Amino acid sequence: MKKILLLYRDFHHKNRAALYAYKSIQITPFYTPEELSHFNLGEYDAVYSPTYPIDVSKYPNTRFIFGPHFSVFPENSLKWIKGPNSVYIQPSRWAADVWRVSPLCKEIDIRHVPFGVDTHTFNEINPLNERTEVFVYYKTRAQDDLMFIKDKLHEMGITYQLFSYDYRYNESEYINCLHKAKYGIWVGRHESQGFALEEALSCNVPLLVWDVLSMNQEMGPNYADIPATTIPYWDSRCGEIFYKREHFDYTYSLFMSKLRHYKPREYVLSTLAIDRCEKEFLKLLNPSSH
Repeated sequence: MKKILLLYRDFHHKNRAALYAYKSIQITPFYTPEELSHFNLGEYDAVYSPTYPIDVSKYPNTRFIFGPHFSVFPENSLKWIKGPNSVYIQPSRWAADVWRVSPLCKEIDIRHVPFGVDTHTFNEINPLNERTEVFVYYKTRAQDDLMFIKDKLHEMGITYQLFSYDYRYNESEYINCLHKAKYGIWVGRHESQGFALEEALSCNVPLLVWDVLSMNQEMGPNYADIPATTIPYWDSRCGEIFYKREHFDYTYSLFMSKLRHYKPREYVLSTLAIDRCEKEFLKLLNPSSH
């Protein structure tokens, strides 16, 4: 059993739930960096601070894990975490690569480690041939893109349920829909991990994803043209992807012709299940393990 101290504040609830589900890790929470002086750090395998920097030079004999919630892009506060006893994590390779090229990340060990998906809650209840519903998931993309999909489904006489990240939704309603859905269409922006999409795959729901090529396709922040993706975790078992409106008709037809042959849950179990992600997280406790 490994023991870590967790700086609990402002930790994404999905990431936190995954960490607490890891069976080989015993977690002791604390709430401010100043509280570290109250602990005998020699009794712990690491200190994990997902969101806030800690001056690691004060604790040269302690292993530190940071990230992924400091900021979208590297900031000057990273100077406090530079040292041979620390590592910063991003949930996916592309997000880690964005940080690695920054001068602010020089001398920082950056690794990509996803957090586990709850494959028990997000399970396949009914086989595909018993499911009849369709859903569209929309997240911070141009409204015209969403309208394009709505118009296409209307032309085909397909009814659907819409879930919008921007206007929030009840997760129990989402789970209920996933258990009844024969497929989903995804209109999202860049994702460092993309839990909601992975949870749909975990329910064995094939997806047709309108993927992005750049962070600047997110509405609002006005990001630079930085290569990105909606689906950092994906393979051919999960469904189909397209990038342009003119590709929708062909890709949709292909997707529907192969619908009963996709195995998205199989992909999630082999890549993002709790036990698999736990093994990757445990490697962070060993400075020499990559």
